[in-house]
This record gives sequence, C-alpha cells and structure tokens, in this order.
Amino acid sequence: MSGLVLAETPFPPSVEDIFPPHLFGVEWLTKFSLFLWLAVALVLIYFLVSYRDPKIVPTKKQWLAESIYGFVREGVAKDVIGHEGLRFAPYLASLFVFILVGNIFSIIPFIQVSPMAHIAFPAGLAICTYVLYLFQGFKKHGFAGYIKHAVYLPAPWYMQFLLIPIEFLQAFVLQPVTLALRLFANMFAGHMLLLVFTLGGFALLNAESFFLKPISLVSWAMTIGLTFFELLIAALQAYVFTLLTANYLAGVLADEH
Repeated sequence: MSGLVLAETPFPPSVEDIFPPHLFGVEWLTKFSLFLWLAVALVLIYFLVSYRDPKIVPTKKQWLAESIYGFVREGVAKDVIGHEGLRFAPYLASLFVFILVGNIFSIIPFIQVSPMAHIAFPAGLAICTYVLYLFQGFKKHGFAGYIKHAVYLPAPWYMQFLLIPIEFLQAFVLQPVTLALRLFANMFAGHMLLLVFTLGGFALLNAESFFLKPISLVSWAMTIGLTFFELLIAALQAYVFTLLTANYLAGVLADEH
C-alpha cells in the first residue's frame, strides 16, 4: 500500500512542492502568504483578547502577554539601547512575537513550513528595520552627520581610503542583507532537514533490500529529535533578529561611533 502511495506521489519533491503556486484559485495567495497572515491574525487576536479586560491579578493569558512584552522591553529594548529604547519596545515586541509564531509553524503538523523560509518575508522585515534605523539616524544626526557617524572611524588618513568603503558597505548594505539571510537560511535549512529525514524514512521503508527497512525507524527518530531542536531554533532566531534590530538602533542613536 505504501509503495502504491509513493508511486502516485512525485519523488523526490520538486520546487513546486516546496513553494506551491496557488491556493483556492487565487493566483497571488501561496501557502507562505496564507501562513504569514495567519501568524498576524493569531498575534493580534491573542494580545487583544489578553488585554481586553485587564485585571490587577492577571489571568494566565494576560500574564503570558505581559511576560513576553516585559521580556522584550526590559531584556532587549532597555538593556541594549538604554532608557531611550523604551519607545521602541512595542515594535521590538511585535517583531519578536510575530517571527516566533511564524517560525513555530515549521513544526506544526499539516503546516510544517515557516513563512520565514521564503526569503521575501525576512527581507520585508529587514527592510522595516532598515528604514527605522536610517530614519532615526538621520533624525538624530542629520543627513551628512549620520553618514559621517556611520562610516567614519578614527584612524590615520591613509587608512580612510580602505575603512570608509568597508564601513559604508557594512552600515548601508550588509546589515539589512545579513539580517534577512540569517533568519531565512536557518528556517529554510530546518525545513529541509525535517523533509529529508521524513521522506528518507519512507524511501528506506520501501527499499528492495530487507536490511534497509529497519533503518527507516532511525530516520523517523531523527525527525522527532530535530523537531524539538527546530523549536529551539525558532525561538532563538526570533530573539536574534530582535536583538540585532535593537543593536542597530543603539548604534545609530549613540552620540559617538
């Protein structure tokens, strides 16, 4: 029976299976877009419900929502940026929770892929952060002042020919690019590993050699272990993205380079 199922299912999976083109007859709605909007809806509904009728003695939902916001507010915004960073706490908390929920989709049955495994969505978040810290830098230092703040390092004049292009590339190109690529690469790699070990188990189970069939259990055991590891990576990547965003804001708001 399992051999019949595999015979009817294209193997190995193609790019079209990882990125299905259309759903429900809507050309622009892919699975990634659907899961992205689902993550937005879940975050909004949860926090709206949790704070709809706040209590002095918080309910479990309110306590969890306050704990998440307090963690980002105190542990990221205030610790990394300083007291001035408190005004960025809502953005940082929203960023953290949204990425976390989207990442957790990668281990939920029947979803099993994170929207962040599509480069467009990490790139969109990185652009939001990029625009924010550029705006704050220009607002604080002025246009020319921020350019100098971002690219100038105290060094002998003959070293400036080398340092200025490197610092310019770092501040205006590499920071947003690496911010997006780090999140995308980790979530895409995790998805592919789970896919490889899951499908590998079925391939081994249907192998002609009898000695290969028991190894399918090892492959599926690896899938289970990697699923728990993927949960850790999902939380860690959400935290890293938020932490780096706060670090970039701290850099542009600093009085000195």
